[in-house]
This record gives sequence, C-alpha cells and structure tokens, in this order.
Amino acid sequence: MTAQGRRPGRWYRRLPRWAQTVRFRLAVTNSLAVFGLGAVVIVVLYAGVASTVDQAALRELKQLRAELGMPADGPGSDTLHEAVSHYTKEKLAEYSLFGLGALFVLSAGTGWMLAGRALRPVDRITTTAREISGSDLSGRIRLQGPDDELRRLADTVDDMLDRLDGAFSGQRRILDDVSHELRTPLAVIQTNLEAVLSRDDVTEAERRQAAAVVGRATERMTHLVEDLLSSARRTAPAFGEQDLDAARVAAEAADEFAAVAAEQGVRVRRRLCRGRVVADAVALSRAVGNLLSNAVRFAPRGSTVLVATGQWGEWAYIAVRDEGPGIPEEHQSRIFDRFWRGRARGGADGEGERTGQTGLGLAIVRQIVEAHGGSVAVHSRPGEGSTFVLWLPDLDTRRAGGGESGGPPPADDPVALAAPR
Repeated sequence: MTAQGRRPGRWYRRLPRWAQTVRFRLAVTNSLAVFGLGAVVIVVLYAGVASTVDQAALRELKQLRAELGMPADGPGSDTLHEAVSHYTKEKLAEYSLFGLGALFVLSAGTGWMLAGRALRPVDRITTTAREISGSDLSGRIRLQGPDDELRRLADTVDDMLDRLDGAFSGQRRILDDVSHELRTPLAVIQTNLEAVLSRDDVTEAERRQAAAVVGRATERMTHLVEDLLSSARRTAPAFGEQDLDAARVAAEAADEFAAVAAEQGVRVRRRLCRGRVVADAVALSRAVGNLLSNAVRFAPRGSTVLVATGQWGEWAYIAVRDEGPGIPEEHQSRIFDRFWRGRARGGADGEGERTGQTGLGLAIVRQIVEAHGGSVAVHSRPGEGSTFVLWLPDLDTRRAGGGESGGPPPADDPVALAAPR
C-alpha cells in the first residue's frame, strides 16, 4: 500500500518542472474544458448539418434538372446526388477538424495566460515570504484588488507576519531586559565578595552582611529567570501582592549598593520613614535597585546619593536623589523610553552607549511601578542633580479603592519639600 501510494509521486516527478506547476494544471484544466465544450458543439452542428445536407442537395439537383428540361428522376440523378452529398460532408468534416484544432491551440494559450494572471498574487505572496528573514519581519504583501480568496489569503499572511514580528520583538525585549537586569545583581555579588575576600581583617558581622546582600542578589536573579521562563511561555509574569514597608525595601536596596557606591567614591545616605504599600517585593526591589544603579553611575566622586521614603496623603513614595549633572528639561520626557541613553559621569549626551548602558533601566522601573497602580516622576535641573520618585498607593487607599488610588500622585518633589509624614 505504501509503495502504491508513492507511485503517483514518482511518476509526477518525472515531468518537467513547468509541467508540475499549478499554473500548468489550471491551464490544462481550462483548455480541456473549453475544448470539450467546443468539440461537443461542433459535433452536434456536424451531425445536424450532415442529416439535412442530403435533402437540401436533392432539392437543388431536382430544381436544376427541371430548369434544364431534364426529368427530375432521370438516369444518373442518384449518382450525382451521392457525389454532391459526399463532397459536402467531406468539406464539413475538414472545416470541423480545423476548427477543433484551432480551438485547442487558442484554449491552451488563453488558459495559460489566464492561469498566470490569476496566480500572480500567489507569486507575490511567495516572493515576499522568501524575502523575509528571521532578523527582519517588516516585509508585507499588501495585496490590492477585489476582496476575493487570494486577497484574503494575502491579508491572512500579513496578519500572521504581524503576530510573528510582535512575538520576535517581545523575545528581543525580554533578552535585552534580562541582560540588563542580570548585570546589576552580578555586580553587587562581585563587589561584595571582593570586598570581603580582599581583606584579612574582615569581621564576622561584615561577612554575614555580605552574605545577606549576596543572598538577596541571588534571589533577585532567580526571580528574574523565572520571569523569563514565564514570558517565554507567553504568560505574563504575575506580580505577587503582599503588605510591604517601603522603608524596608529601600533599606535593603541601599545595603546592596553601599559597596558599589563606595568603590565609585559615592556615599549612600538614608532618610527612611514608614510607608505601607501593597506590592511585589522582588519587583519593587528591582525598581529601586535600577534607580540606585543609575544614581551611583551618574553621581560625581565624593558626592552623596540619598534614598528617602515616606507617605504623602494617599500615596507612599520611594525617592532616590543624586548630585550628578542633572537632566535637561527637553530630555526628561524621553528618559523612560526604551533604549534611550543619557549622559555618563562627566560625559556628553550619548556617552551612555560607550559605558555599557542599554537604556532599559528606567523603562523597566516605569513598567513595574505602573503595574502596581503607581507612577514614577523625575525632578531635575542641569547642574543640580536628579530626584526620581516612585509613587505607590498606600496600603489603606489601595484596599479601600479596590487596587486604585483616589487621585493622581503629588507633582512636587517630596525630598526637596520635606513632605509630611
């Protein structure tokens, strides 16, 4: 049975390549249909004419003999009648065969051209599909014309390419985010381990402190890998909600970056007040860590980075302030865009590319905070440093409002104004 199933395929592969195309099959089918119908018409006409030619020829022969004064049924009349009838049928057959041959040639040529015209959109779809590569899915067919089956097929392929492009773009964003996120905890681990291992007079308390910091950084990387696997399965990583003290989250982040900041000649100072929020501890710690990483990177040597928390009305906040070069007003609307790179310490705009920045840190911060119903704000002036504030609905407001706050967060800088607690 299997061998029999392969025989047609083997026989078909012996044909020339052009004879294996859909265009050839359509042309043959159309030409045979037209030729068959034409042949039926010609055969019917031939039969009808042949059946009447004898009587017509006989009447004309009798009329001619009468005009010549000859008897209508005289000698030789039958022979002459048969000769005229045979000649007429013979010519009719010749013309019919010639017409059938011409009809076959015309139907085959016309069928080939019509099939090619009908399949032209398919060729366009094939060409576009071949031109599309794994790194560039921007090509589209965009077939114009009537809303027929081929137009719907082309639109379906375009929709599929849109979905594939979106999926691949999402994967690339995930890889960019993961590479950015892994860099920070790895730097924390390396710095704290080097700080402990490079000294002989390290106390037991310092070892425990370094071990705790390394443990939290390792836990952050573990959660990050879990988020990556969840995203790869096309399921959005859900944030686990729990009651948190914003001051504790900020303190742990400050502990992690204290050694990193010290290496850069920067001191991390804290001004922590209680602020209760409902959030995912790992995600919120990641957001604060990104702010601290940026602050340490941009802060000049010998300066101070301030981490502050507190509560203002219905909102709790976590703020990170540096004494860096500041952000021009025209750039402040872009700093949360993906892949936008600012200015490195003492450098010019765009130098962030040469210092290894990916331009994803602040975009991730905004994504995390907005997923918790909050917002992120920046207060900065060139030469005066920058303050980034994470506004989150406080615990009571979040519960009373069903997960949302009653109004927008304050527009002021809580660090500069020493907001009420």
